[in-house]
Amino acid sequence: MNQDKKVLGAERRELLLHWLQTENKPLTGGELASRTNVSRQVIVQDISLLKAKNEPILATSQGYVFLRSPGEKKKQERIIVSFHTPEQTKEELYIIVDHGVTIKDVKIEHPVYGDLTASVMVSTRTEVDDFIQKIQETKAAYLSQLTDGTHLHTLEADSEEKLNAACSALKKAGMLLE
Repeated sequence: MNQDKKVLGAERRELLLHWLQTENKPLTGGELASRTNVSRQVIVQDISLLKAKNEPILATSQGYVFLRSPGEKKKQERIIVSFHTPEQTKEELYIIVDHGVTIKDVKIEHPVYGDLTASVMVSTRTEVDDFIQKIQETKAAYLSQLTDGTHLHTLEADSEEKLNAACSALKKAGMLLE
C-alpha cells in the first residue's frame, strides 16, 4: 500500500508539472489541490519535491509558475534601483508592465538581515491589481517601506528596447535612481 501511495504521488507530481508547463497563468495551491483532490499542504510538498528535482517552478503571490525552458527565446534582464512612496507602488508597476516588461522581484538591503528578495512576477495591469489587492487585504508592508522607499527590481522583457522604454518612463516619473 505504501508503494501505491508513492506511485499516486509521482503521478500527481507529473500532472502538476504538466499543468504548470502548459498554463499561461499562475496556478494557486488551492486550485491545484482542488484539481487533484488533495490538501493544499500536499501540493506545497509536491512542489517542493519538484523543485528538489531542479524543476524551474517559482512560487509567486499569484500562484505557482513554471519558468520557461532554455530552448525558448532568451529574455533580456535588467536590475534597476527605484525610489517612491508606498502610495506610488501601483503607478510604478503599471509604468513597467505597460511597456511589455515583467517585474520578477523586489530586493532591499536591510541593515540587520542584509539582502532581502521577494518574488513579484507581474506582467499585466490585472496582475499588478491582484498583487496590490493582496498587499492591502493582508495589511502587509511593502519591502521598500523598510528602506524608506529605495528598492531594486529585476525586470525581464523580450527586447532591450522594452527595458529602455520602461526605464525612460520611470525616470520621467522621478522613480528611477541612477
